Amino acid sequence: MHAQPSAAKRPPVLQIKGLTSHYGRIQALHGIDLQVGEGQLVALVGANGAGKTTLLRSISGVQPASGGSILLYEADITRMTPDKRVRAGICQVPEGRQVFGPMSIEDNLRLGAFTRPQSDVADDMEKMYTLFPILKEKRLLPAGTLSGGQQQMLAMARALMGRPKLLLLDEPSMGLAPLLVQEIFRIIVNLKSHGITILLVEQNAHAALSIADIGYVIETGTITLSGPGPALLNNEQVKSAYLGM
Repeated sequence: MHAQPSAAKRPPVLQIKGLTSHYGRIQALHGIDLQVGEGQLVALVGANGAGKTTLLRSISGVQPASGGSILLYEADITRMTPDKRVRAGICQVPEGRQVFGPMSIEDNLRLGAFTRPQSDVADDMEKMYTLFPILKEKRLLPAGTLSGGQQQMLAMARALMGRPKLLLLDEPSMGLAPLLVQEIFRIIVNLKSHGITILLVEQNAHAALSIADIGYVIETGTITLSGPGPALLNNEQVKSAYLGM
């Protein structure tokens, strides 16, 4: 049998090979291998201080790699500056939301599109208002007047205004009430259904793995387990370490 031409696999959006990173003499990442395919939702879970944020910072270029490589669509970006990575399509929603409080919601969204032609911005703004109706309702108010959950939505919408090829979500549920956590995860699933490629870093292992195509478990800077999200949810090691079961 001949393989169908359409079966030619598209290159992964993100491929990390043997990545190491240091803070001074302290090694924070020990040879990380991780891959995110197009349209996939990949979750990285682990305890506080396991290296989740260091890995995200390495992908966005804020934390230098000391070894290994980071490839975006097979192009090596390991030494690329953070601003060039944004232009290449990597957009991060930082931990703790970090919206610009005194500025209006609409102006916060405009900032997300700074790398893009102005002519595209109005269309994208409408798309964000369809995805996040509460932001449309409050668009002229200062972002600082929003609740924590609404600020998280704004931070996500602002990143999406950059039309990311890869969306990095850093602890989106942190500090939110359980009902809002459910709402944020519903939104993440919705974004995936729109074909957005997502790397989700999350302490809430249960919520993250239950929606992930692929999950990775990181412990002290090393990937210890990986596999389909639902399979990891049923893994005894994961159950005892992260799910309190």
